[in-house]
Amino acid sequence: MRSAPVAPDIIYLIQWLLRIGVFATFLGHGLVAFSQNVRWLPYLDTVGINGQMALYVMKAIGVLDVVIAFSVLIHPWKPVLYWCVFWTLATAMIRPLSGESLLSFVERAANWTVPLVLLILINNTKLAGDRSGNISEKGIPDPEALNVP
Repeated sequence: MRSAPVAPDIIYLIQWLLRIGVFATFLGHGLVAFSQNVRWLPYLDTVGINGQMALYVMKAIGVLDVVIAFSVLIHPWKPVLYWCVFWTLATAMIRPLSGESLLSFVERAANWTVPLVLLILINNTKLAGDRSGNISEKGIPDPEALNVP
């Protein structure tokens, strides 16, 4: 039994909620990194960046994260979303690699799954600005494929 297709307005809303989620994640983490949170120094040390260099790198990461936050909010470009998934997955994995519990990775699952879901949605529909529900040439060939189970 197939359910009804997802309405274009619902897809539009979901895309915007996911964009806001990515924006908030990167803005928040970017501002914390820019402020050079010393509690994050062990994570950088795990990959061989320490001392004064770690503080400079943290500031650069902060700036990049804030730029990415606004970029995704304004227009979620696919290459940026791929970076978002990679970066948030890597920063979640660095915690257990630096000696924290595996739970520190698990609790950050939303940080990388939100941009991943947004990327999947965008790869299969037009961007959120289009409420028509049309499917992109590279996406799912018919709207029936967007059925809710």
